[in-house]
Amino acid sequence: MTRELRGKTVLVTGADRGIGKGIALAFAKEGACVAAHGLVGPEEARRLVAEIKQAGSPDARFLGGDLRDVAQIDALMDQVFSWNHLEILVNNAGIQYTAPLPSVPVDCWNDVLAVNLSAAFHTMRHALPRMAAGRYGRVINIASVHGLVASINKSPYVSAKFGLVGLSKVAALEYAAAGSAESGGITVNCICPGWVDTALLAPQIEERERQLGVSKAEAMSSLLTEKQPSRRVSTVAEIAALAVWLCYPAAHNITGTAIPIDGGWTAQ
Repeated sequence: MTRELRGKTVLVTGADRGIGKGIALAFAKEGACVAAHGLVGPEEARRLVAEIKQAGSPDARFLGGDLRDVAQIDALMDQVFSWNHLEILVNNAGIQYTAPLPSVPVDCWNDVLAVNLSAAFHTMRHALPRMAAGRYGRVINIASVHGLVASINKSPYVSAKFGLVGLSKVAALEYAAAGSAESGGITVNCICPGWVDTALLAPQIEERERQLGVSKAEAMSSLLTEKQPSRRVSTVAEIAALAVWLCYPAAHNITGTAIPIDGGWTAQ
């Protein structure tokens, strides 16, 4: 454990599984207080808080809230601010819907943009002024390679992630001069993962198995060969390690970036 983040407070949305949970646990290991947002029931929430504390967090809370609803986002942020000063915000929650553009239901379009893009705007409009007042703050938005390049049948997701990258750049510029190297400054960055070993990848592997009539391993190889030149998936821990590092004081001049972790996908 380093000393840089000990005692700081982080909010991670979508922290009940996958990348979000990995990020919450990584900050816990740094000694940060963790507000873990999710949509799980009371028993799962208790287990998550216990796991975060066991990882090293001096205090952890579970906070619910439907990120499609602005009033619930406002309530979520009020709960965080009434608990602790918020230094680090990780907008990780996301949903996806795949279909050809004319077949995307309007409700699905609205939901994907609300959770993946608008929710980050609403959390940031609450958090950034308070971070600036404290002269240190970090916003890390978990975007995707699909915030940098497109794929077919993903129009809502790609639109939201491109928008999230653009929103982050605007916020980075608006707060670039807040704070100092000594205080840590205010930075806003995106992490853009390619294929990551999470449950979200499973349906795409299964679909490729059905399409090609091959094994799971062969389906995975096909996916990686098509998009990710390294032919290796990333792990949740690797994404989380970058998120933590971006919060160190040494990263005070890294802002407005969209950092791919994609095995060369976006270099093609």
